[in-house]
Amino acid sequence: MFPNIVLSVACLFNFARGLSQEQTNGVSLWGTLELPTFPAFLTSNPLPEGYPWGNKTAKYSNPYKEAPDTGITRYYQFTLSRGQLAPDGYLKNMILVNSQFPGPLIEANWGDYIEVEITNNIFNPEEGTSLHWHGLLQTATPWYDGVPSVQQCPVAPGATFKYRFKADLYGTSWYHSHYSAQYTGGLLGPMVIYGPTQYHYDIDLGPVFLTDYFHKDYFEIVKDIESTNQTKWLQYSDNNLINGKMKYNCSNANDEQPCVDDAPLAQFRFQKGKTHRLRLINAGAAGQQFFSIDDHEMTVIANDYVPLEPYTTTTVFLGVGQRTDVVVRATGNANQSYWMRSNISTICNLPLQPLAMAEIHYEEADSTKHPTTQSWPYTDDGQCANDDLSLTTPYYAITPDPNPAITFEVLVDEVINATGHLEWRMNHQAFHGDYNSPLLLLAQEKNQTYDPEWNVVQPGENGTVRLIINNNSTISHPMHLHGHNMYILHDGDGYWDGHSITNPQNPQRRDTQMLRPGGYIVAQYDADNPGGLYMNILERPNDLTSMKIPNIIQETCRAWDIYSAHNVVDQIDSGLKQ
Repeated sequence: MFPNIVLSVACLFNFARGLSQEQTNGVSLWGTLELPTFPAFLTSNPLPEGYPWGNKTAKYSNPYKEAPDTGITRYYQFTLSRGQLAPDGYLKNMILVNSQFPGPLIEANWGDYIEVEITNNIFNPEEGTSLHWHGLLQTATPWYDGVPSVQQCPVAPGATFKYRFKADLYGTSWYHSHYSAQYTGGLLGPMVIYGPTQYHYDIDLGPVFLTDYFHKDYFEIVKDIESTNQTKWLQYSDNNLINGKMKYNCSNANDEQPCVDDAPLAQFRFQKGKTHRLRLINAGAAGQQFFSIDDHEMTVIANDYVPLEPYTTTTVFLGVGQRTDVVVRATGNANQSYWMRSNISTICNLPLQPLAMAEIHYEEADSTKHPTTQSWPYTDDGQCANDDLSLTTPYYAITPDPNPAITFEVLVDEVINATGHLEWRMNHQAFHGDYNSPLLLLAQEKNQTYDPEWNVVQPGENGTVRLIINNNSTISHPMHLHGHNMYILHDGDGYWDGHSITNPQNPQRRDTQMLRPGGYIVAQYDADNPGGLYMNILERPNDLTSMKIPNIIQETCRAWDIYSAHNVVDQIDSGLKQ
């Protein structure tokens, strides 16, 4: 299928030549010095007052109510298919976007529309699929959020599907499959939405993907976790990658797969005296990352799609799905190279190789030689939680309603059910989606009765919703709310005291927050996104009934009905990931 990538074992073990970029990452420039830098914004469009977004600013423009309408659409075509790559030197089967890992960049200006046509060429074996655009609000387009069994049916093998949505926020994010745990097999890529900035920088080096990495096929991992054999429930990641690259000690492989120890590392270029923007993305399955650059401090300027009051640090923590934008001044020697590092928590996760490393070369440094620098000290305190909420203050201030219209308490726990399977539950109910009957279509038909295993929460027409999420398990979890940036009012160990709020006039906002083991999160959001089904909270259902859902949603379900009527769909998990 990929003659330039799937080479002979002899070629894979040609140390004199090493592994090529095609062999490790496919038709991609991620992790190479040939990757171009990124612009302040795209210019193939009108520039009123010199910017695509006109006179809107990070300080004075409400990002949720004042998104511009540029009249521009950015078009992308993705083919999803199987292939073999060796990102860390170990050759494995993957599922790829346009034959590359990580997948190709989606970029747009704030206020543009993005149109992505995907073709499902995942065969041998066949699988359905879908793509989710992490963190975008999908205002007025909830049907393109990309969650099978919630907003759409899976895209059947051989079929195409066209997503169209507005770049309604700006900053850094990623797209990924939301079908089972498919993205763990490689179906993911970065998104950059250019918008106003509150902090000057000279060079945008673009996305820095941080991913825990498993050599085992994703579906084999799912089968082990969903089995009744408790010895298989704990799954250890084999490696940790930066922009799809890292070395691996092949003596640890314990199988006959082709493997090369000295796989190439990701490389970046710094210019002395210049400031560089790095767009950090934790696109892993479970690993909580501690990111740093030897001998360089970082200025944090954004979390998820939310610009922040800048602050300085030497280590950035990212839970799965979270993004942090940093600016780094190149204060090092012009002829030296420095290590970039990301460590997976060895207390909260199960990494066999927790450390990912990449090389930063200054303009006069020898890029053929590895750096020799020493790491910053950092502490993994085992809290499995984000940094203290007091550190992060949104640049655009919003005060949430102190008296929300409705409050829901959500208990997260893990139990072994009557058949001996491990279940994750919310309020004592495990979720299991119906691929053939997405909740959005049922709600649009004024269906107000849902199967308990769909876990639908109905706040009605209430304008503000508060969530008190308690974790009754010993494992942390990233809580990601689709369609909104949550106000994160408080978090901690045990249970909320019912009144403490961090920075009540302008609390942290983001779309993903870590829920610590045995702890809680108090989150709140404004229910201003009609028709949304986010975290299976049915938002403003009366508005949904008057919205016209595009025909492609029903057509995709008809195609999936035909496919699933003649083929066994091996849905052994909840049906979705993240």
